[in-house]
Amino acid sequence: MGSAPITFDDFEKVDIRLGTVTKAEPFPEARKPAYKLTIDFGPLIGVKRSSAQVTKHYALDELVGRQVAAVVNFPPRQIGPVMSEVLCLGFPDADGEVVLLGVDRPAPDGGKLF
Repeated sequence: MGSAPITFDDFEKVDIRLGTVTKAEPFPEARKPAYKLTIDFGPLIGVKRSSAQVTKHYALDELVGRQVAAVVNFPPRQIGPVMSEVLCLGFPDADGEVVLLGVDRPAPDGGKLF
């Protein structure tokens, strides 16, 4: 087992939503290679910004239009000159590089993970 057990109420506190990347930009000021992402989470959550260390597996142009899962209820975090408002989710590959978590079929932006 990887972590201590949690309750379902604990799980529900983490607000994970689906959003579509509308803009992806270089982020040369980041300490570790990263991109600046703008993600649309639909009318309820709106458009949010994120810094994402996904440069190994993703080119800027292939991120735009991609749906990603992100935690939307962490407090914003200053990453260099960027205020990161959401945490994009992914898994490590064999070398520890991020592989984004997404969906295998289109779903409405703003949908909550359950």
